[in-house]
Amino acid sequence: MIKTKNQYINREISWLHFNDRVLQESADKRVPLIERLRFLGIFSNNLDEFFKVRYATVKRIVEAGKSGKSVLGGEVAKDLLEEITKIVIAQQTRSLEIHRDIEKELEAENIFIINEEEVTEEQSVFLKTYFLEKVSPQLMTIILNDLTEFPMLKDSAAYLAIKMVLRSESVSRPEAPMTEKSYALIEIPKGIDRFVVIPQEGNRHYIIILDDLIRYCLDSVFSMFDYTSISAHMIKITRDAELDIDNDLSKSFIEKISSSVDNRKISDPVRFVYDKNIGEDTLEFLTEKMGITDTDSVIPGGRYHNRRDYMSFPSLGKVELMYEKIKPLPIKGVEAEGSFLGQIAEKDYLQYTPYHKFSYIIRFLREAALDPKVKTIKITVYRLADDSQVVASLINAAKNGKQVTVQIELRARFDETANIGYAEQLQEEGVKLIFGVPGLKVHSKICLIEREENEGLNRYGFISTGNFNEATGRIYTDYTLFTANEKILKELNMVFDFFETTYKINKYKHLIVSPHYTKSAFIKLIDQEIENVKLGKEAYIKIKMNSLTSYKMVDKLYEASRAGVKIKMIVRGICCLIPGVKGMSENIEAISIVDKFLEHPRLFIFANDGNPKVCISSADWMTRNIENRVEVGCPIYDPEIKKELIDTFEISWSDNVKARKFNALQDNCYVHNKKPKVRSQFALYEYYLDKLNAVSKLPVTKASSR
Repeated sequence: MIKTKNQYINREISWLHFNDRVLQESADKRVPLIERLRFLGIFSNNLDEFFKVRYATVKRIVEAGKSGKSVLGGEVAKDLLEEITKIVIAQQTRSLEIHRDIEKELEAENIFIINEEEVTEEQSVFLKTYFLEKVSPQLMTIILNDLTEFPMLKDSAAYLAIKMVLRSESVSRPEAPMTEKSYALIEIPKGIDRFVVIPQEGNRHYIIILDDLIRYCLDSVFSMFDYTSISAHMIKITRDAELDIDNDLSKSFIEKISSSVDNRKISDPVRFVYDKNIGEDTLEFLTEKMGITDTDSVIPGGRYHNRRDYMSFPSLGKVELMYEKIKPLPIKGVEAEGSFLGQIAEKDYLQYTPYHKFSYIIRFLREAALDPKVKTIKITVYRLADDSQVVASLINAAKNGKQVTVQIELRARFDETANIGYAEQLQEEGVKLIFGVPGLKVHSKICLIEREENEGLNRYGFISTGNFNEATGRIYTDYTLFTANEKILKELNMVFDFFETTYKINKYKHLIVSPHYTKSAFIKLIDQEIENVKLGKEAYIKIKMNSLTSYKMVDKLYEASRAGVKIKMIVRGICCLIPGVKGMSENIEAISIVDKFLEHPRLFIFANDGNPKVCISSADWMTRNIENRVEVGCPIYDPEIKKELIDTFEISWSDNVKARKFNALQDNCYVHNKKPKVRSQFALYEYYLDKLNAVSKLPVTKASSR
């Protein structure tokens, strides 16, 4: 292997460049205006999670006195923290500029976001009433001066830091100076909409952000103080979100996870964001009292934090300023009436959400819950919708006497509390629960049922690249294979057996299962392409995934590239591989697509000398997915579905509207060529619409750049 100075992109830096692609969407005038504001919210929410998890991990390395070079791709941890902060400050500055531009464009659409200084007399009556009735009862206000211990600030909550300059005659102590400063904190309530919609005036819409409404009513909050001036500036703290699970044998696993989630509330801070216009005296008071250290990321920001709330910016009935909602399509060939299981017995079917309806998963589970011949249902659960029809179907099945087994992952990051609630609910209804494998997260997306038929027990199941979540199924793109293929389902049953007998490592001929076989299986497939290209046979590799961070897999792709294997990669997020470098990766091209939907599937295509091998999987090529999780990849044997998956890859690869190139510069430049404009997510919908209408051609050339 040729070693070069720039052999890999650091994963944290690559992630920040992914989030920059999200920020690009908020600046793209081809994106509807309100959607651009919502992309700003996604950018901010992503950044919060990045600091809670990735920045916190690097900070732990620094505080342990280690360099971290072996796990950070050659980067020194302390230098990396500084580099991250520098990039984030630049991105935050740009996000504020984009936000100002969007606000101007909103005004052209008669949508005005006003602050406390712009409130009219007519609006004042409504706002003061709204504040007294809705906001004031929920305000948490803390006077800081006389506290011996600074209050524990909530992770990612937004606070207004208040400074009051008191009148000299109001100072109670005679030895006090002529003026005295009093500091306070107001926590921005989460139970109230961040955007307060003021009654419309003609065709003009007015919105005030909750923070500014509180600023407008500060006199009401601090009426008992006699001050000459009062100011309010926003601050926010982000805390380490790593779960530290104790070893107390007397506690159940649910109790340990619950305790660990609670401990997040008092975990170490990793980022402090403040309004850059805050007074130096106020900032010094806060940072000293809060114990902010040099390993924390201290970021001067704008007037408003928690911009993630823009993800739920009100539509105001302005449908023309939002993406047109698509109507999810039926799967071609699946009859609306009759038994879905009976149709799966005849052939495999592929669901590709959100182009297809998510409801096929619910239909499968509901039929299994009611069918007297179905005896067992086994399923893995990672993330669920707030009001999950999946859970309702499983409980229904248990009530109908089915033996229901649910492997639920309590450590699904930021979904721990929700999953604990669902686990308790399922347990109460008699569902058998399995809480993972020691040392491994269960990230696979699989379901298996057994049905009593004439010849004995027959199996049916589905294997997916994404969560069984009705809410994300409307915005995440994911593949789900419905099958009755006994070769696949027999091995799927072996995966469920592994959850209960973890000491037994099964061997698989069809499925690609982590942590034991994923890396070796894919390396074997890559080696076959290397061998084929040497023999002059057709050889290529086409990959679609969320992230590529495993240096071992990167090195293997470099090896294939040097051998002459043509490699095309579509990677939404982190990509530690550098494509197009002579002598290392000149046969590798890589793009990222960020658009209306979140690209989430994992798809692998190997030429195999003209007889392509196609596989879908729950696993990205990240060390955690390959070595530290239970993941399931499934080969596609049905010729029609195999062609369909190859078609979907080619449509995505042809994107020259929303695709960005990966390169050593990490500049997120768009793919530009002279071919007809293809916006792949719109083209994919047209592709499936054409399939329903029995149109045989691919609609790539007619897809617009809407």
